[in-house]
Amino acid sequence: MATRTKYVVAVTLAAGLGTVAFSTAGTGAEPVRVALANPVTPAPAAIAVRNDERATLVFGAPPRESCARESEVYQPLVDHLAKITGKPVVFQCADNWLTYSKNMVSGVYDIVFDGPAFTGWRVDRLQHVPIVRLPEDFVFVVIAKADNGKVKEMKDLAGRLVCAHAPPNLGTLTLLSQFDNPTRQPGIVETKGWDNAMKGLAENKCAGTVVPLKNLSKYDTGEKKTFKVLYRHTAMPNQAISVGSRIPADMQAKILQGLMSAEGKNATSRLRAVYAGADFVQAKAQEYAGLGKLLKNDLYFRH
Repeated sequence: MATRTKYVVAVTLAAGLGTVAFSTAGTGAEPVRVALANPVTPAPAAIAVRNDERATLVFGAPPRESCARESEVYQPLVDHLAKITGKPVVFQCADNWLTYSKNMVSGVYDIVFDGPAFTGWRVDRLQHVPIVRLPEDFVFVVIAKADNGKVKEMKDLAGRLVCAHAPPNLGTLTLLSQFDNPTRQPGIVETKGWDNAMKGLAENKCAGTVVPLKNLSKYDTGEKKTFKVLYRHTAMPNQAISVGSRIPADMQAKILQGLMSAEGKNATSRLRAVYAGADFVQAKAQEYAGLGKLLKNDLYFRH
């Protein structure tokens, strides 16, 4: 029986949020290519006009779980934000990455919780201001098996398979950021979970993977190292809550104070529990400036 393998090419759609998948059955199959038109990003002035007409503030977050589950996590925060601002605040769930990215570039969201690449894009393009963030920095490493003599440096992964989460996973974006030519990138064997990525590499299903640095020591504990580091990405700030231009500076200060208070910690406890439970710290815009470039190949977010 022919083996069916899914090759996920590292060209992302609409916010790095999907991937172009090529499937082959046996040998000699030709991939089907689909031409995509670039979406149009509304002008900032148009965004501002639409936003100013709204009486309600809109909170957004990435579609990582079902809308029901995400509502459980975010509703206490949304209710607290309404109390702080004195305005109605609603959580607008996006059930897929395409909707989320379209809403973001269209200026739908006034308050957002998500990762540093998206926060950085909003800082650069929509003048968002990060208010608080989770404290621990992100540090990712790209690794290969120590005994793989064919893969000695990052460029050796071009044209080879890597086990990685589908974009826009931050680790995958950091890996792909090292390959400027879309035709000379690794192919992605879509994997869910760091453990599965490491397992795929150990079982030779791929030539490399990307994992958080803190996870590497968990897998490589012996005196003789099983894996070698090909690339270590610069540390990046963690996920943040940012606010848009409809929220003035005095209200931003109130939101910061409200989120750092005991009541704020209680309101964000469910959210923080999903990400190891550490308290939020104050965020700074300069920490995120330029990180939107990680989305450079994504149609909605490209620079």
